[in-house]
Amino acid sequence: MKIETSKKLFERATQIMPGGVNSPVRAFKAVGGNPLFIDRAEGSKIYDADGNEYIDYVCSWGPIILGHNNAAIREAAMRAAQKGMSFGAPTEAEVKLAEKIISYVPGVEMVRMVNSGTEAVMSALRLARAYTGRQKVIKFEGCYHGHADSMLVKAGSGALTLCEPDSAGVPENIAADTLVASYNDLVRVEELLKKKNIACVIVEPVAANMGVVLPKEGFLSGLKELCRAYGTLLIFDEVITGFRLCKGGAQEYYGVLADIVTYGKIIGGGMPLGAYGGKKEIMELVAPSGPVYQAGTLSGNPIAMAAGLAQLEALENRDVYAHIDKLCEKLAKGFSEIAQNHGIKSCVNRMGSLCCLFFGIENACDYKSVKKADTELYAKYFRGMLNENIYLAPSQFEAMFISYAHTEKDIEKTLDKFSILLSNG
Repeated sequence: MKIETSKKLFERATQIMPGGVNSPVRAFKAVGGNPLFIDRAEGSKIYDADGNEYIDYVCSWGPIILGHNNAAIREAAMRAAQKGMSFGAPTEAEVKLAEKIISYVPGVEMVRMVNSGTEAVMSALRLARAYTGRQKVIKFEGCYHGHADSMLVKAGSGALTLCEPDSAGVPENIAADTLVASYNDLVRVEELLKKKNIACVIVEPVAANMGVVLPKEGFLSGLKELCRAYGTLLIFDEVITGFRLCKGGAQEYYGVLADIVTYGKIIGGGMPLGAYGGKKEIMELVAPSGPVYQAGTLSGNPIAMAAGLAQLEALENRDVYAHIDKLCEKLAKGFSEIAQNHGIKSCVNRMGSLCCLFFGIENACDYKSVKKADTELYAKYFRGMLNENIYLAPSQFEAMFISYAHTEKDIEKTLDKFSILLSNG
């Protein structure tokens, strides 16, 4: 397998882009080596600049739920592009997509389109603060909500302390309004709610940015009850789980309705797109209906609207969720059994078509537990699987994604390669 072209492209890229990439995890710093430069993709496969084929479990970090280069999405985007790339004015397509989202998702009565998950979260936080008249926000350690200043924080000496910036350039006074609790710990959340006037609690219903960490039974419903009791809004960040667990996302799957929900990834069909929505009485505070200002030149871009609508329409096929869940279950079970048979200490977490293999730990239920994972062993595993043409997330703390284009043969080949890799040490 030759990857000379990728090497040369990376050398060029490092001279003109920070780290040679446009998003940090792509740089392979957590796993060693140089990143692949992808030329094209089809179905469950991606092809690098040297023509090598890989079974892809990154799926553009989640949006590619139907598989790469899906014909219906591609043709919808091309038809839209033939009419014009952008208008900066309303179109029927954005109305249709908003209607589709509302028809799928329980509790969402109005939607505002934006261009990314980060933008959706940033806007949702501003909206929650305006609605409640409060400033402080609770997030959970290890949950990622985009790179807005107030979300780039980490816990200090404990879950009840004010946070310090987790990135250079984030003002301390902004970070101070964000409090951090431990995922799956309702006691800590209530302690914070008692001590501070909290505008909102924001959470990934299934944490998928510290690997995959599942909510314990009663955690999400408990958050809802606590928020209601203290006059605080609950925000579900469904940038990853939205339309992936099921058509109605985590709200439908767990039977818990948030006050505001943020979306990205799947709703764009591979195009840059985000959205936030919620109850009408809350959303009507957004300009021009209300005083909460938020705008975007490319919000509601007609090509992104067309691609997103085509993808959501395809998800009306119930076979999609049955297929991806079944394959992911087989993959997760296979990883677990093979690791156990080879005496490798590990933990595999799965929810629907999301899964993650942790090395060196037997339980992954919060940030503290996943941080104990063996990242050196993961890096070795990643490089070994890449050499066998299996493309995994280049970080221990990211999820694997299954698409509708993946097949039983893909899963079997992946597990065979994993078993051989462990046998060879």
